[in-house]
Amino acid sequence: MKKSIAFVALALCFLILSPCHIHAQQTTKIHRLGFLSGASYAATQARIDAFRNELRDLGYIEGKTIVIEWRFADGHTDRLSSLAADLVQSKTEVIVVAGGEPVAFAAAGATKTIPIIMANAFDPVASGLVASLARPGGNVTGLTTTPGPEIHGKQTELLKEAVPKLSRFGVLANPTNSFTALAVKEIGGAAQRFGLSFQVVEIKNAADFEHEFATLNKQRVQALLQIPDPLFLNHRTRLIELENQSRLAAIHSSIEYADAGALMAYGADRAELFRRTATYVDKIFKGAKPADLPVEQPTKFEFVINLKAAKQIGLAIPPNVLARADRVIR
Repeated sequence: MKKSIAFVALALCFLILSPCHIHAQQTTKIHRLGFLSGASYAATQARIDAFRNELRDLGYIEGKTIVIEWRFADGHTDRLSSLAADLVQSKTEVIVVAGGEPVAFAAAGATKTIPIIMANAFDPVASGLVASLARPGGNVTGLTTTPGPEIHGKQTELLKEAVPKLSRFGVLANPTNSFTALAVKEIGGAAQRFGLSFQVVEIKNAADFEHEFATLNKQRVQALLQIPDPLFLNHRTRLIELENQSRLAAIHSSIEYADAGALMAYGADRAELFRRTATYVDKIFKGAKPADLPVEQPTKFEFVINLKAAKQIGLAIPPNVLARADRVIR
């Protein structure tokens, strides 16, 4: 008898509580996140993996508590506006942009209300994306890869130290990137301080690579500094091949280039920036406004030298420069 009463009581509890449980399951919010990249998935996989892992650690499970709409321009800047508009039409709650100012401007042009988080902008204040780092205003915030264009002055200095007899170098740039003019101005000031001349080589698409490297060789430049752009990241393997074939001492802003075979890189850890981007997503999903979230700048920069590349181009890196490296690839 007691067992029957207990069973009936348990059944009643189940009947009473189960609708609530079912209702709770049905009302669990599934967030919709847009991700717009100027490069391809393959070119940025390590960064995306870091972003995804951090989202998972924060409790967001793809397909269960979050749906991510991925869009990749594959290095074609002209595709960005339509891809951004597509994300807006997909009713995403937040849009993450990766690939600097061109990608951020495409998203900002598509919406003034959906929060936009920059994973790796260069100088969003100078370019006009945000009002200030402390108070961005509007619907755009996020992270920068540099403290500003002055990072290219530091790269110019490192290039001069690595190639003591350097007198003329090339600057690889995409003129459609709004950051390019700021970077070239900074490079010009540094070059003047070190008594160097330089040649800006503009590349708008991958078909220009061979022709422009031939131009660099004719100009007899001894080294190369690359201003970051999704186009270059997307084709970094080919760029590194051309640098090494031309026996050019090159320096890049992303450590991924040195790991892929380039001579030198000086810049912030991109994977770490993408992990930090996930925390911005979390804050906005929890109610924070992008206008109130300060833009974050990196504080740690890594200098990497690839001695395999140095051997390939016939360059002996001075001991004092090797000593300054945070990491040496042998």
